[in-house]
Amino acid sequence: MNGFIEKQRGELSWAEAENLSALPGLVHAFTNRSGGVSEGIWSSLNLGFTRGDEPGRVEENYRRLSAALQLDPARLVFTRQVHKDAVRPVTAADARDPLSAPVPYEADGLVTNEKGLALFTFIADCIPILLSAPGAGAVGAVHAGWRGTVADIVGKAVAALEREYGAEPRDVRAAIGPGIGFCCFETGPEVPEAVRALGLENAGDFIRDDGNGKFHVDLKGVNRALLLRAGLAPEHIAVCPDCTRCQHEKYWSHRATNGQRGVQAAVIMMKL
Repeated sequence: MNGFIEKQRGELSWAEAENLSALPGLVHAFTNRSGGVSEGIWSSLNLGFTRGDEPGRVEENYRRLSAALQLDPARLVFTRQVHKDAVRPVTAADARDPLSAPVPYEADGLVTNEKGLALFTFIADCIPILLSAPGAGAVGAVHAGWRGTVADIVGKAVAALEREYGAEPRDVRAAIGPGIGFCCFETGPEVPEAVRALGLENAGDFIRDDGNGKFHVDLKGVNRALLLRAGLAPEHIAVCPDCTRCQHEKYWSHRATNGQRGVQAAVIMMKL
């Protein structure tokens, strides 16, 4: 993968962005389906407690992932995603206890400056984006479906890093992980209309008119353009080419499974 590397421990594998891996004291990962204990439609590394999987198996999946990444299972922070643009600053008080407990807030983005606190966002075709502001000592995790994308949640996350922790946008590194690609994200006219309404100069580059009332939209490309508009340097943005729908045997894909699925995660943490 261009700009990304595959890591593996036993049967569990994940992807890391080279631009984030180069930062000292930072742990991050984009998970896939491999290496867990879940069975059936959730096989095998399902990280979602709300998909119908057996909670004990999901907890074991987190135990395995935490061991592989050296995360503290008592210091994991989750999102309750609603496809909007809320970005929540979080602290250790937001860590999950127990892991299966309902998340008491709605947020599609998380930011923190606390070391040892692992931020999770969950995906199964939507676009995961991890952010690091090394100069400010802060990180963020963003879930960007098409609604979050056209609400510029990633721009709001960069603004939150600046507002809450004094981050300089030019200092922020971003990694856009595996998600549905331009090849497979077919939509009606409402999505390209919303993309054009963002006012990006190159909006047309991310839209393909199929001529039958259907369109294809490049959500990764739109989010990269929004990061550039937010002030990030082009060389600080990595984009994973993997399409979750094309590679649905490797990744969870809502479209490929008609919703009969688990979820993968993107996670980021600053070491203690």
